[in-house]
Amino acid sequence: MNKFYNEYYIEDGVLNEINKLDESLTKEGKSLYEVIRIIEGKPLFLEKHLERFEISASLENLELWYTYYEIKKYIEELIKANKRKTGNIKIVFNFNDKNTFLCYFIKHSYPREEQYKEGVKTILYHGERQNPNAKVIDNNFRKKVQDDINENKVFEAILVDRNGYITEGSRSNIFMVKEGKVITAPVKAVLPGVTRNSIIDVCEKLNIEILEKNISYKNINSLDGIFISGTSPKVLPICKVDSIKFDSANNTTIRNIMKAYNKKIELYIKRYI
Repeated sequence: MNKFYNEYYIEDGVLNEINKLDESLTKEGKSLYEVIRIIEGKPLFLEKHLERFEISASLENLELWYTYYEIKKYIEELIKANKRKTGNIKIVFNFNDKNTFLCYFIKHSYPREEQYKEGVKTILYHGERQNPNAKVIDNNFRKKVQDDINENKVFEAILVDRNGYITEGSRSNIFMVKEGKVITAPVKAVLPGVTRNSIIDVCEKLNIEILEKNISYKNINSLDGIFISGTSPKVLPICKVDSIKFDSANNTTIRNIMKAYNKKIELYIKRYI
């Protein structure tokens, strides 16, 4: 899905035609990245994404060479050049013999309306990323998981670590609901996603108790509901994990979170400067 998209991209602060982008720059060396959703021509939760960029760099003992304001300027320039009001932009800091900064649109896939109303199918995948807290490109791991997703014709794979605990999705965070409480894996075991943190904030404002604790995949059938969160899916109910069915789309707690999160997005876009 992360194919280069639209007419222009930015490399080291310079706007170029997309056909000049060297794909090896995203595959060789070590690359830190963020994917930011564009709504009404504005980058959603930009500050939080760039804060996490700094955290990822720190965890990998690396240093970013552009400031928040420079990156913001490049994103806005890219949006304007491509005349896009909607989509996903990927920002990459590639650390190699020659350090490179890239900013480009990627093809996106947003859930259909009926998937929000009915939920999506998922599978369990026993595997974990090397450093869950840092957003580092790992093409080999991503391909293995994506192959399983494609083979089973599901929306997402829910990762299970070596101890049998549910951690996160392959490209999302996972939240579970039981008796009106929201449960998610401890932050040390997952990517502290921008959407994940927004969901936690929404829950606190709704007075919904949220717990960070380990849940074994063997106990998943005891849950009342489960949902995905992420840049593209936002808050997306899950209707099936392997053969276990859930009525997550009609769970009151999940529906309230979906509504409040969408309001949070609307307010951010309205106030963006």
